[in-house]
Amino acid sequence: MTQPDSASRPAVLVTGAAAGIGRAIAARFAHEGWTVGLYDIDADAVAKTAGEIGGHTVTGAFDVTDPAGWDRALREFFAATGRLDLLVNNAGILVSGAFGEIALERQHRVVDVNIKGVLNGCHAALPYLRRTPGSRVINLSSASALYGQPGLAVYGASKAAVRSLTEALDLEWRHYGITVSDLLPLFVATDMMTEVNSGSKSASTLGVRLTPEDVAEAVWHTATGRRTLRGPHVLVGLQTKLTGLAQRLSPPFVTRAIVGWISKADSLQ
Repeated sequence: MTQPDSASRPAVLVTGAAAGIGRAIAARFAHEGWTVGLYDIDADAVAKTAGEIGGHTVTGAFDVTDPAGWDRALREFFAATGRLDLLVNNAGILVSGAFGEIALERQHRVVDVNIKGVLNGCHAALPYLRRTPGSRVINLSSASALYGQPGLAVYGASKAAVRSLTEALDLEWRHYGITVSDLLPLFVATDMMTEVNSGSKSASTLGVRLTPEDVAEAVWHTATGRRTLRGPHVLVGLQTKLTGLAQRLSPPFVTRAIVGWISKADSLQ
């Protein structure tokens, strides 16, 4: 752990920070001079990442499905920084493939991490967010939340739940001065793509056009920019923006046909 030298330095806590998108987010904020809390289930990996990105960091390890772990991590982080300007709920997992062929235990784990992990984090962080003027929460959702996709049924459902929770909390917490947003990227070039490719060829059909750094940049602009009238959802990448626009403007059967075409293309590959 590297103790920050000033309580006036803005502070962000990032879950799933050891690798991939979480690592890129942590590096982006460290580069800007923030105190960055890097937390992950893998203590050794997150400590290594903190050493590599440099800057003012606080590290710790816990499972986001464990409320007691959240309480301990936030208590330690706030003791070290005196503030919580931003919570980034990034930790998430994915299983892909035919719904009926995936063990129920694995599907429950997706729900536990992707939904309960975010719920736990928001609930535990609220007292600290309320003590930090202008604080924000950014949840990592997914373009899979826009419409259910074969091969990613439970993952998409979990991210749709995150999307809905974000909407509700952004309205509920506005009288505290807390802004809640989510990011919806399409496929991102991380290790998770190995799992996507093993169970659904949609990535092959649509292509992987985003990097972790692209998502980190979107988190940075969402965290530091002025809120617009577009609401709490931030579509990341041109493909996602076009998908969102088409869904808003097209009749439901058109969206369904497009998703069906992608699924059919999968089956032909």
